[in-house]
Amino acid sequence: MRGILILALLLLGACQNMTPSAMDPPAGVIRDLHSGQRLSAQTLVERLAAAPRVIVGEQHDNPDHHHAQLWLLQALAQRRAQGSVLLEMLTPDQQKRVDEVHALSVARWPADLPAALAWQSGWDWNLYGPIVRYALAQPYPLLAANLDSADVRRIYKQAPAVSGTRSNTAAVKNELLAQIRESHCGLLPESRMSAMLAVQQQRDRQMAERLLAAPAPALLFAGAYHARLDIGVPVHVQDLGDRSAPVVVMLAEKGAEVSSASADYVWYTAARPAQDYCAQMRQ
Repeated sequence: MRGILILALLLLGACQNMTPSAMDPPAGVIRDLHSGQRLSAQTLVERLAAAPRVIVGEQHDNPDHHHAQLWLLQALAQRRAQGSVLLEMLTPDQQKRVDEVHALSVARWPADLPAALAWQSGWDWNLYGPIVRYALAQPYPLLAANLDSADVRRIYKQAPAVSGTRSNTAAVKNELLAQIRESHCGLLPESRMSAMLAVQQQRDRQMAERLLAAPAPALLFAGAYHARLDIGVPVHVQDLGDRSAPVVVMLAEKGAEVSSASADYVWYTAARPAQDYCAQMRQ
């Protein structure tokens, strides 16, 4: 048993110390959305390395997107020192636990790392675990970017106004409302829409505040709608007084429409079989 444990620790250490050359980027087309130019993964990294803040938008259930995120994180580390990594999947009430694990050597990590981090079951650990493990083994901080559940409940009950010109435009709010309707399969009562909009925007505002406060260069992994230049976190970054929006890389499945209004770069990955989540919700 001791021999098996030692082998497992050695394998874990090898995974934590993988370099970009040990893991190829996922196949797919990468485009600069402003010029239309097709880029290699290496060229994308060279461009991102100069940016103080980068947001990578994902489809939460797509393994290729998490593969790309881990590859980007490792590849960027070869070009400059990383200042911090932020995750939508972590909340402030988990930060103390994250910091405690981060302070330990990999060999001293708890056997049940998700439990030690109070990882939320709604985020598939099989997909996010490799990113979290890699980040925890690095010298820079891994930071919570989302709201605590208690804050979400408070906002839902009494929606506060969000400050700023950009985030209060009709175009931003209408696009977010349309996304909320679609993501809830048209089942959400209209009476609850304003509360859901407030929660969405306050999440974006929290992520923007955390991103601005994080040591640079900072990298945020979040869902695609949070990442969008035109309606998400970047809008709030600018409303908070930062003149330049973060650089946005959108991970999208082949066939998806991504415009220069919503991202600076798109990385298309293979299309996966569509999941009919609405059918599940209607049952």
